[in-house]
This record gives sequence, C-alpha cells and structure tokens, in this order.
Amino acid sequence: MVRPGRRYDPTMRTLIQRLAPVLQLTRVTGAFAAVANVWFVIVWTRAFPAEPGTIQIAEGSLWVLLVAGAVMALGLYAFGAAMNDILDAKRDRTLRPNRPLASEQISEELAMGLVVGTMMASVLGALVLGPEAVAITAVVALGVMMYNVAGKFVPAFGFPILALVYAGHMLAPNMHLVFVWPIWLVMTHAMIVSVAAHAMEHRVPRISPRAIVFAIAGWALSSALLFASGPLRNTESLLWPDWVPMRSLIWVAAAVLLFVVMCLRRIMRLGIGDRSGEKVRRYGTLWPAIYACAWLVGAGKLHNAWPLLALTVLGVLGMTALREAYAFVEEPIEFRR
Repeated sequence: MVRPGRRYDPTMRTLIQRLAPVLQLTRVTGAFAAVANVWFVIVWTRAFPAEPGTIQIAEGSLWVLLVAGAVMALGLYAFGAAMNDILDAKRDRTLRPNRPLASEQISEELAMGLVVGTMMASVLGALVLGPEAVAITAVVALGVMMYNVAGKFVPAFGFPILALVYAGHMLAPNMHLVFVWPIWLVMTHAMIVSVAAHAMEHRVPRISPRAIVFAIAGWALSSALLFASGPLRNTESLLWPDWVPMRSLIWVAAAVLLFVVMCLRRIMRLGIGDRSGEKVRRYGTLWPAIYACAWLVGAGKLHNAWPLLALTVLGVLGMTALREAYAFVEEPIEFRR
C-alpha cells in the first residue's frame, strides 16, 4: 500500500532553492568541458617532448597547472554565461520569465558581481600559466563580449566568433602548439552543435542560407589561420607530425560517430524541437572532454590521460546530480512504504 510519505529535509530543499539560480546562471552543468579543453592542452604538451611549450608548463607542478587552468577556464565560462543573462534580462522577462534574473531569483547586483569576479578569477588563473596566457585570456574575454553583445543576433558572424572563442581558450595555456587538430575539432564541433541546436529550437533570428554561407566562410578562414600558425613551426611534417600516432584518428573518429548516433537517437525519439535541441546542446557540451580522452588514449598516453578521464566521469555525475536537484526543487519526491 502506498501511503503519503515524508518529503525530503526542508532545510536541504531550501539550500538547493537558493543555490539553483546561481548554478543555472553560470551554466555549471557545462563548465567542466571548458576545463577539459584547457587541461588537454596542458597534458598534451607535457606528454610529448617534441611539442613546444612554455617554461611554466615544462617546469611547473602538474597539480598547480591543472588548478590554474581550471580557474581560468571556469572563470571565462562563467563570465560569458553571466554576461549573457544580464544582457538578455529584459527580453527574458517576456519570452522566458523563469530565468533567474527575469524571475528576480537573483539580483542584477549579484549578477554584475559574478561578471567582475569571474573575469578576475580567469586572469588570476592565467597568471600562473604565464604572460601569454593572460593576453590570450583577455582576447578571449573580448570575443565573448562581442558574441554576447552582437554575435548571437547575427548568425553569419556569431557562429564563427563562437568557434574562435573555443579555439582561443584552448590555446591559452600554450599558444605555440604544433599539433592543432584537437583545437580544430573542438571549434568545428562547437560551431556545428550551435547551428544545429539553434535551428531545432527555432531561435530568432532564423538562420538564412546566406548566413550559413558566411558562417562557413568564417570557419574556413579560422581553420586556415589555425593550421597556418601551428604546423609551420614543425618543418618535418606540414599537417600531421610524425610523433603523433595515426591510430589516434580511430579513437577520435569513434568518439565523433558515437556523438552523432546519440544525437540522432534523441532527435528520432523527441522530434525536432526545443527538447531535442536542448539534448544536442547538452551532449555537445559533454563531448569535448571525450574527444580529449580519445586523443590521448589513441596516442598511447593512457597514463597521462588520468586527469581528463577522472574529469569526464565527475562531469557526467555532476550533470546528473544537478539535474536531479532541479527536479527535486520543482517536484519533490515522496517515499513509498
């Protein structure tokens, strides 16, 4: 027999209700992917002696570098997410009144404090990685501002800017990286996921054929600049250095195929709409960490990949826990006896 049960501890529910607006505002459920991108460059540079790096990466403690990289990445990610919500607050009051600022669950003063605080945190994290990291962090922050102020309203330019932001924050720890295929994959992945989710969610402005052409042109130009800068430092091989095993492509291709299959299954089940678009964004946020693991494991650096493998597992568990926490706030569970 099912009897009315006791709800969860009211104190815990109140705590989750207070934390939920901040967690939603900064998109914590996807922030770990930004950390994975930065960690990958640090770990990859240390794993291959032929990969040029900075003095900080070569001589610094791995733990210190990983913590600094995480602070920098999380700061940039939260900076962009908080700024997005501040700029969209007025429109959200009409279109999405359940958002934290629109519903007044969080004040504009606190949101502005998050913008300033997260930007300062990203710079402090970059200081440990060297002066070049600080400069790139500042440029990436400028790119984030450009995207939030104008880019997302002009898809033709917004999608390439978003791709460059992803590439820039990955290169912050080591702008001298020779093997740039992982950077290219993440920036391409980010752009495709953004375009697909934007279209499925029927967001405005709509993506016109002309916008697609301009976006592809911007992506192609960005790709050309990326490959022109990295491989030119390696005179032995133009695009693929000899010291990177080709078998790593098999692992990465498998990761790409798995992502496509997962997204197609969700789209076939839910149809094209807001829910399927949200699923594509969620998987798209998760997958850069999986790409990072695939590159390292495929290259035979399993013993170096442990930070990223652990981060990926923790990220999946964290996303699941936060999703359950939000569901708990909206519809508390009762026990069965």
